[in-house]
Amino acid sequence: MSGIHKRHWPGDKDRRALALHCMMGNAAYWGPIAARLERRVDLSAFDMPGHGRSGPWTDQPGGPDFHTAVTRIAASFIDRPLDLIGHSLGATVALRIAVAAPDAVRSLTLIEPVLFAAAPDPEQAARDAALADLLAQGRAEDAARGFIDIWGAQPFDTLPRPAQQTMARQIGLVAQTEDTLTRDQAGILRDGGLESIDAPVMIIAGERSPTVIHRIADALAARLADVGRASVPDAGHMLPLTHPDQTAGLIALNLDRI
Repeated sequence: MSGIHKRHWPGDKDRRALALHCMMGNAAYWGPIAARLERRVDLSAFDMPGHGRSGPWTDQPGGPDFHTAVTRIAASFIDRPLDLIGHSLGATVALRIAVAAPDAVRSLTLIEPVLFAAAPDPEQAARDAALADLLAQGRAEDAARGFIDIWGAQPFDTLPRPAQQTMARQIGLVAQTEDTLTRDQAGILRDGGLESIDAPVMIIAGERSPTVIHRIADALAARLADVGRASVPDAGHMLPLTHPDQTAGLIALNLDRI
């Protein structure tokens, strides 16, 4: 794994925050969110391996899986309690950190967490099986198309050709996270784990997101001690990108709860 590209939006030096992006995204989309937070937090982010300006991901024999590697990178930013914000895959990393080290988190904002193990869903299982089948056939672009048409901000075929090619290269990472997201290999849902988080939590979903997202939010909220819920009207999975005003407003609301 090569170097990790870090991003920083200055703000209140006494209130540090870390934002974690989604699969096939990059940390740049936190810029509009940071601007709307108006320097109330000192916000850092990074491009995950194989994303944005970071180096490629290389799966090393005996090394950490992708989700674990990203979690370790995120944890390296934490030297005192901070506000943790995550979207999609990034939200599952944020939740994994909060379960492992509740004292490290001042507030936790989970945007569309894709921890499918929390709410097993036949439609999602079918999507996972279709993705695996396309990858086994070497049809990476078709696999990326199927993924983005469900989880992206716009249909795959409307994206610029370079973006399509990048996503086709990245799509294998989606399959590599299945053990954690679908089978909870990391033990995020272990007994007493979610219950140990005493920081204020906000779970945000897009109104038009797949049903499984709302079921995951229900399952997580039922086990959290201090949790708020929000659904953004007319938004889908990529609401930090498509609805930055509403997303930043809800993040700010959670920041104000501590």
